Amino acid sequence: MEVLVLEIEDPGCFWVTMKGCGPYVVDEIEYKNLNAEMNQFYEKSYKDVDEVKPLTVKEGQICVVFSDELKCWCRAVIKSIMYCTDHYQTECFLVDYAKYIFVKSKDIRVALEAFMQIPYRAKKCRLYRTKPVTLRIDFCEDAAKIVPAKRWDSAATQYFQNLLKGTTQMKVKLCAVEDNTFDVFLYVTIKDEKVCVNDDLVSKNFACFEEAKENVGSSADDQENQTSLNVECLPVKMVNPALAFRPVLFQKKASTSLETDLAVSSSFFEEAYQRSSTDLNENTASIVKAIPGLPFKENTAVHADRLQQFLKSDPLKIHIIEDDQQFQSVQSSSEEKNFVFLSNKVEPSSVLETAPLFDGLKKELTRKKFLGPNFTESYCWPPVARGCDVVAISYEGNDPFLYIPPVLTFLQSGSCYQALPNRNGPLALILCPGWKKAQLVFELLKTYERCSRQLHPMLIILGQNEEETRSLNIQGCEVIVTTPYSLLRLLEHHNLLFCRLCHLVLDEIEVLLSDATEQVFTILDCYKKAIITEKWEYSLHQIIAVGTCWNKYIARLIKEFMNDPYIVITAVEEASIYGNVQQVVQPCTNSDRIGMLLKILDFTDNNLQKVLVFTNSVNEAEMVHKALKSNSIFSLKIHEESEFDFKYILNQWTKKYSSGTRVVLVLTDDCMQSLGITDATCVIHYSLPAPRIFGQRLRSMSDNFSNVIEDSSVDQEYARARSVILLTENSACHAPGILCYLQHGGAEIPPELHDFTAKVLEAEEDKKFSRPLCACLKAFGFCKNRTACPDRHQINLQIDVPQNIPDKVTQTPACVTILPLHIVSATNYFGRIVDKQKDQYTTLAEEINEYFKKPSNKTSVKSVEKLAVYGLCEKTLFHRVQVVEISPKEEENLFFMVKIKYIDEGRTSQVQSYQLLHLPARFQCLPPQAVEFVVCRVKPIDNEIEWNPKVTHYIKHKIKGKLHEAKIVHTLGNTAWVDPMVRVTRLSDLKVSVNEYNVRSEILSTGLGTDNPEHITQLQKLYGHMKLLDHAKNLEPLGKMEDTAGPENVSNPQNTSIQERSPENCNSSKITLGSHPCDGVAQTKEAEESTLHQHKCFYPEIKWFQNEESVTVKVKIASVADDKCEFSKEKVVFSASSGDKIYLADMELYQYILPEKSTCVIKDKEAIIVLMKEKKGAWCKLLKNKNPHVSFDFEHWEDFEDKSPFPVGTKKLHCAAAVTEELVDSSEDGGTESDE
Repeated sequence: MEVLVLEIEDPGCFWVTMKGCGPYVVDEIEYKNLNAEMNQFYEKSYKDVDEVKPLTVKEGQICVVFSDELKCWCRAVIKSIMYCTDHYQTECFLVDYAKYIFVKSKDIRVALEAFMQIPYRAKKCRLYRTKPVTLRIDFCEDAAKIVPAKRWDSAATQYFQNLLKGTTQMKVKLCAVEDNTFDVFLYVTIKDEKVCVNDDLVSKNFACFEEAKENVGSSADDQENQTSLNVECLPVKMVNPALAFRPVLFQKKASTSLETDLAVSSSFFEEAYQRSSTDLNENTASIVKAIPGLPFKENTAVHADRLQQFLKSDPLKIHIIEDDQQFQSVQSSSEEKNFVFLSNKVEPSSVLETAPLFDGLKKELTRKKFLGPNFTESYCWPPVARGCDVVAISYEGNDPFLYIPPVLTFLQSGSCYQALPNRNGPLALILCPGWKKAQLVFELLKTYERCSRQLHPMLIILGQNEEETRSLNIQGCEVIVTTPYSLLRLLEHHNLLFCRLCHLVLDEIEVLLSDATEQVFTILDCYKKAIITEKWEYSLHQIIAVGTCWNKYIARLIKEFMNDPYIVITAVEEASIYGNVQQVVQPCTNSDRIGMLLKILDFTDNNLQKVLVFTNSVNEAEMVHKALKSNSIFSLKIHEESEFDFKYILNQWTKKYSSGTRVVLVLTDDCMQSLGITDATCVIHYSLPAPRIFGQRLRSMSDNFSNVIEDSSVDQEYARARSVILLTENSACHAPGILCYLQHGGAEIPPELHDFTAKVLEAEEDKKFSRPLCACLKAFGFCKNRTACPDRHQINLQIDVPQNIPDKVTQTPACVTILPLHIVSATNYFGRIVDKQKDQYTTLAEEINEYFKKPSNKTSVKSVEKLAVYGLCEKTLFHRVQVVEISPKEEENLFFMVKIKYIDEGRTSQVQSYQLLHLPARFQCLPPQAVEFVVCRVKPIDNEIEWNPKVTHYIKHKIKGKLHEAKIVHTLGNTAWVDPMVRVTRLSDLKVSVNEYNVRSEILSTGLGTDNPEHITQLQKLYGHMKLLDHAKNLEPLGKMEDTAGPENVSNPQNTSIQERSPENCNSSKITLGSHPCDGVAQTKEAEESTLHQHKCFYPEIKWFQNEESVTVKVKIASVADDKCEFSKEKVVFSASSGDKIYLADMELYQYILPEKSTCVIKDKEAIIVLMKEKKGAWCKLLKNKNPHVSFDFEHWEDFEDKSPFPVGTKKLHCAAAVTEELVDSSEDGGTESDE
C-alpha cells in the first residue's frame, strides 16, 4: 500500500500514514472530521474547563492537548513529566502527526472515548528483518570488521532520510505487527525506478539481514496465518551485506572478513529474490541478483561479464570475480580469483584504513561512501604514493581514482618540493584525451581538495585564440588539468611551465597515444629537457600512465621517459600482449580443423612444450582426443563427463618431463578453474570461446609471459608462449573482436580475417537500418567509432524523406527564414521555418491561445495515449505537445509522469498527466513545425566530437528566439543543413538590411571551432552506398547507375516524396512517403506490379523548354526500342529499352495538360514529347517534385525570354525558377560560399 512518511528517527523507527484501503487504513476525511469535532468540543462545548481536565497525569497516559504549531487540539500520549515550581510540563507525542511537543499541565484535557474510536493516523514502522551494522576496529589484529550493532549509525540514518526525501512515491509491504510496530518492506520510486530500501541499506553496508524462524511446534497452517513475528524464535543469523548477493561458489574466502557467526541464510534470500521478482515491476532497481544455494549453472547470469564482445570490434577483456587479494597460489576448483601482472613486486593495500593516503582524505572518502580500493587500485596506489613511475592497464583504466588519491597525498608533503626553483608553475599536470574527461577529473580534484592544503587546481581548455592564451594567469596554481593540444598552445606563451613539474599523469593513455601521438611525445620531450636543464638532482619527477588497453607506443614511453616503472596489468588479454605472447590466426574450413590441428602440433622443439587444446563441448573434446590418439600423439583429456579426476590430470601435467617432450591436454572451458594451470606454453582455440572465456584461456600461460621491457635483450620475435586461433567459416561472427585485439597487439593478420570482419560489420550496420541517422554523422559528416555507435550510418529512404519541411524548399532550395528555439549544441538546433508572407503556425498559435483563454476549454485529458497530441500550458502560452513515453504506473495512481515533445519547437520535457489538455482536431491539422537545423562546414578543434559547453552557451545566448536567414543546402528526414546562417537586421530608416553576424563565423571566432570543408561532401557520398528495402518500390541504387553524369546527378531522397490528404481531410496536412530513387515520385500500384521491377531500371536524362501553348520534353536515350508513352491530365509515363537497360520516367507535371493533343515522336537518340498546356502561360518548372535528371534546355533560353508573358522586371525571377535545378547544382558543386 502507498504511504506518506511523517517522521523519521532511524530505519528501525519511523512513522507513516497509510493511503488507499486495507485493515489499518482510515480515510483522511474521517481524520479531518475528528479534528473538527474535537476543536468544537474542547473550545466551545464546555465552559467549565475543569470538567475536561484530568485529575492526575502520568507517563503513558492518553489525552488531548493543544498544539500551538498546528493550531488545533490533538490526541497525544504523555511521554515524560517535568515538575516546575508552580506547575509541571509534559512532553507529549501527537499520535496522529508523529510530533513531539511540550505542553503545560493546564493545556491537557481528558480524551473522551468517542474521540478514540478511530486508529491513530501515525503508524510506527521499521524495516523488516533489517538490522544495523557497524565497523569494529581490532587493534590487536590490525583489522576492521563489519559486525552487528544495537543502534543505527548516524550515517545510515542520514542516508535513509535523504533516500526518502528524494522519492516521488513510497509503498510498503506489511510483513508483521509486533508491539504496535509494523514490520515492512519499504519501496521508494526515484527517477522512475523502484528501489527496495531494505535491500539498498544492506548493499550499502549500512545494514544486514537477520533470519527469523517460526516455532517448531507451529503447523504449516498456523504459520501462514501468523501476522506477527514470534519473539521466541531461534537465534538469528547475520548476513555479510557484501557477500549476500554473491553466488555461493565465491563465498568461502570472503566470509572471513566478518565474524565467524555471520552466515548466509538461503531460505531468506530465496524469499527476497521472489519478492524482488513479484513485487517490483520491470523498472525496479532490484538489489538482490542471485540466490545462494542454487546450482552453479543457474547463477551464471550473476557473473560480471567483463569481456567486451567478440562481435564488437573492441579489445577482448575478461574480469575474474574477486575472491581473494592474493593470486599467487592456486585456489580450489569452486573459486575464481583476480589476475595481476607486475614488473616489480607490490604489496597491495586492499583496505582503505591501511591505504597510503593521508588521514584527511581517508575521512573524506569514507564520508563520500567510497567503496574502494578495488583490486587494481590496491596495486596502483602504493607505487604512485611513493613517487614511482607507474603504468597501469586495467578494465577500470579510465577511472581517475587510480591516481588521484595517492597524487593528492604526495602533494601534501611540502618537504618533497623544497629543492624546486621559486617560480610559477604547476607541481602536477594531468593530460586527458578530451575536454569532457578533463572536466570530470577537475571536478574530482575540486571535491577532494577540500580536505587537503590549497592546491588551486586549474582546468585549461584553450582554443586558437592567441590573446586568450597569452593572458592566461597560472600564478599559484599547483595542479593543471588539460589536453595535449591545449597544453602545447599554452607552452608557446609560457615556456617555463615545466620548471617545477614533478608529476605528469597521462589519463586514458591508449586514447592519447592513438589520437594525439605526436603531441604527447612532444610534451614528453619538453618535460625530459626541462629535467635535464634544471638539473633536478634531488627532486621528484614522476610519470603515471593509466588506460584500458596496451598500445604499441607505451613501450617507447617506458624505455625513453620512465625510470624503472612499476607496470601493473590486471587485464589478462593486455598482459599477454605485454608479455610477448605470439598470437596466430589459422584460417581453415570447419571440416579441416583436425588436419590443421595436427599440422600445428607437428613441430619439434628443444624445450618442454605444454599444449592446451580448448573445445566448446564434450563431443568435440572426445573427437579431438581420439584424433590425436590415432595419430600417435600422446594427449590427456578432461571434461565434466570424463572418467579421470582432476587430481590425476594435474599429476600427469606437473610431472617432470625431459626437454623436447610435448604434453597435450584436451579440455573444455568449465575445467579451467578446477585445474588452475598457469604454465602452458601454447593454447590452441579449437573452437572460439564465449566472450568471457577468452582471457581465462590466455591466463593458462601466465607463467610464461615475458617481461619484455625489463629484459630488452630478448628478441621480440621470440615468444615463450603462443596462442593459436582456428578461424573457420562458422566463426566469422567473432572476427571483429579478434581483429581489433590482434591489431592493437601488433600481430600478423591474415587477409581472411579482414574479409570476415568486413562481412560482419556490414551485417551489423544492416541491423541498424531502422535506427535514427547518427548524430555525429549529421553534425560533422563522419563518425569516429561506427562499430560502437548504436545508430545508422547509411541512407534509409523510408525514414529520410523530408518531414516538416515545406515542399517549395525541397523543390527549389533557396534562402529561408528560420527561428531557432531549442539549442542542442553549437551547430545543432531545433526550430521553425518561418513564412514571412503568411506563416501558418503564427495564425495557429494565436487561435490556440485564444481558444484556451476560456476556462471551459481547459479540459484535462482523462486517458493519456502514447503518440497522441495534446495542449499544454507553459506560463502564459499554450503549446502543441506529443506524448513520447508514459512512465509505468499503478492502477490506483491518479496522476503520473509523461515524457512529451513540443512538436513545434523540438524540445522534450516531463510533465504530470493532468497538465495535458484536450486539443481539438482543427488545431492538429497543421503538421509538426519543428525542424532540426545543422550548420555546415565547422567542427570542434583537436579531433573532439562534442562541442565545448562554452561555445554552445555562447551560440545559444546569441541566436535563440531570433530570426535568421539561411540557405538550405541539403535535407534528410526532418533535418536541414544550412550554409550560411545569417542574422539580418533591417534598418527601417535607411531602408537597408545589414548582416549582423554569420553563425559559422561566430563559432570560428571562439577559437574552439575549425573548418570542416568535407561536411556536405561526405553526406552526399552516402548515396553511393544506399541500402534499399527489398520491396517493389525500391529499384537499383543510384550509386550503381551507369548513365549518370557524375556525383552531381545523385538524387536526394528529400526530392522524392508525394503528398496525401490526412485522415481528417485537412488541406494543410501532408504525409511524405517512401519513394523511388530513380523517378522522383512514388510508384503507383500498377508500376509496382509490372515486370520492370524484376530488372535494373534507370531514369533517363531529360531536357525541356516551353512556349506559351506547349512544353517540349526531350528524353535522351540512344537506340530507343520498345518505347511506350502514356498521357494523363497531370502526369506522363514514358518507358523504353536500350540494349539490356530499361528506362522509366514517371513524371508528375507541374500543371495540367491536354492528353488527347499531346504526342511522342522517336528520333535517332532521343524521344521528343510535346505536351499541350490546358491553360496558356509560362510554367515555372516541369515537375511538381524536383528531379536531378531533369533540366532546362538552355539552347531555347532566348526563345523563352522573348515569349515570356511576365512583365519586365519579373522575367528573370520566373526564368530562374524554371532552371533552379541547374543553378543549385552548379552553386553547390562550385565550392562553398564565403561567410563574409
